[in-house]
Amino acid sequence: MIRTIPMINTARLTLCAMRPEDFTRYAEIWSNPCVVRHIGKEPRSRSEAWDAFLRNAGHWQMTGFGQWAVLQQSDRQMIGQAGFFYTHRALGEDFDQFPEAGWVLAPEVQGQGLGYEAAQAAHDWFDRIMPGPLVALVDGENTASQRLAGKLGYHLLREAEYGGSPVHLFRRDRPPDRR
Repeated sequence: MIRTIPMINTARLTLCAMRPEDFTRYAEIWSNPCVVRHIGKEPRSRSEAWDAFLRNAGHWQMTGFGQWAVLQQSDRQMIGQAGFFYTHRALGEDFDQFPEAGWVLAPEVQGQGLGYEAAQAAHDWFDRIMPGPLVALVDGENTASQRLAGKLGYHLLREAEYGGSPVHLFRRDRPPDRR
C-alpha cells in the first residue's frame, strides 16, 4: 500500500514527510532531556530514535496518516514533529480505538506559537481527510501541552496513569468553533 504524505505550509512552517537526511536532527531532538521531560522521561538513544523514525514513516504506509517533520521555512531546519498515530496503550476503549495526536518541538523554538501553528495545520488536514474523534495523552505536569490541547478543541476525558506517571487523557470529537 503506497501513500503520499502531503506537504503543508503555514506562515512560518512546512510540515512534510521525514526524510533520511532529517534523522540526525530528529535524533538530536529526542536525545534532549528537556524534550523528553514530559514524554517518557528518558532521552532516546540513537538506536531508539532510529526505531521511532522508521515507525513514523511506516505509519503513513499502514494507516494513511502519521507524523510530519516540522521545518522552519526561514532555514528549512527540522524543529520537531506533529501529527497522528495509533499506539494501543491499553488505556481503555474510550481512548485506544481512536487516532492519537501528538506534537514535539525542540526547546529553542518553544514559546513562539510554533507548536500551535504546526498542530493546527495538522488538525486542519485531518479534519478534511479523515474527520472523526481524536485523542491525546499529555503528562500531568505539562501545562503548556494541556493548554495547546484545549486550543485545538480537546476536552479532558479523564486522568490516568501511564508509564508510572499521572497523565491527562483528552478527546476531540470535532474541530472547535473559530468565530
